[in-house]
Amino acid sequence: MESGFPVHLGPPVSQDLPQIKHLVRPGEQKHLKNLPSLQWMHLAVVACGDRLEETVTMLKSAVLFSNRKLRFHVFAEDSLKPEFEKKFQEWPSSYTKKFEYNIYPITFSVGNAQEWKKLFKPCAAQRLFLPVILKDVDSLLYVDTDVLFLRPIDDIWRFLKEFNSTQLAAMAPEHEIPKIGWYSRFARHPYYGTTGVNSGVMLMNLTRIRNTQFKNSMIPTGLTWEEMLYPLYQKYKNYITWGDQDLLNIIFYFNPEYLYVFPCQWNYRPDHCMYGSNCKGAETDGISILHGNRGVYHDDKQPTFKAIYEVIRDFPFEDNLFQSLFYPLQSKFLDTVHTLCGRIPQVFLKQIEKTMRKVYENRVVVHVGANHRF
Repeated sequence: MESGFPVHLGPPVSQDLPQIKHLVRPGEQKHLKNLPSLQWMHLAVVACGDRLEETVTMLKSAVLFSNRKLRFHVFAEDSLKPEFEKKFQEWPSSYTKKFEYNIYPITFSVGNAQEWKKLFKPCAAQRLFLPVILKDVDSLLYVDTDVLFLRPIDDIWRFLKEFNSTQLAAMAPEHEIPKIGWYSRFARHPYYGTTGVNSGVMLMNLTRIRNTQFKNSMIPTGLTWEEMLYPLYQKYKNYITWGDQDLLNIIFYFNPEYLYVFPCQWNYRPDHCMYGSNCKGAETDGISILHGNRGVYHDDKQPTFKAIYEVIRDFPFEDNLFQSLFYPLQSKFLDTVHTLCGRIPQVFLKQIEKTMRKVYENRVVVHVGANHRF
């Protein structure tokens, strides 16, 4: 695996502009500023309320398996900022040198900030403003706090190269089967395709988003992303249930040519197995990204999801991945076979086992003789 560059840990220079944290060890060079942004994979998350542990576990799964360097963009309430910094400082240097991070305050550039903040889950609407706030970032992967990576982010990042000349964002369908999908049964507003899309995992070319005029239901001419957000919310606020996700569905209903749709295994949720297995891609290839919405990491309704979350959360960074992560996971799955999701353990375990074998090969086989602990 690439070793990456030194993580930046330290006090911000300005309270208004979050700074990349840095700790340069003896003998290491400050070459980060000279790196073009395209060399980095950018990952954004919005954390408010009690989402600290969940967010840290998500970022941990990203760092465990990634190959290229990561830059985290964490949007959080002020009270959570020192907590995130403390958690990152506790991670061993073999992992902290693989990423850098910025922690930003919650801000909304247009409209009423309190309205945006209360839209659906606390602060979730912040994701709508990422193209406006992160003006120097070309492309970005946004994920909800309750997401876990079961393979390198590098793999979903490659979808950016598959975008055609008009596509500027990628999401997975909200459901695979229209007759049991939420949007196809209950939505009172326009939505993308036959089942809508889920915004919990959203890959974005921010440059294209900033430079595009979007068709809309408000005026006959196009609007920029920032111009469109608040009027769109005002028009549909009495009809939307899932907040910012509904707004994104409305946007791509009017602009379907701008959206790339990736398969369900890249945003695998309880809906894909709790009514019977309905994500064919996961049955074939295993789950690439797990999305534990409905709070399933923290109750006993879907023990398969909870098992993966707890094992990644509790994994000691420097331990052997198979002994301290995969084997405990297999053991936990034995207790879930009575559930609909637990009946298909290969769907949950196939990709993560494949990923860990690659990590093993990179660290031990490729770097024979190097002083790497696995």
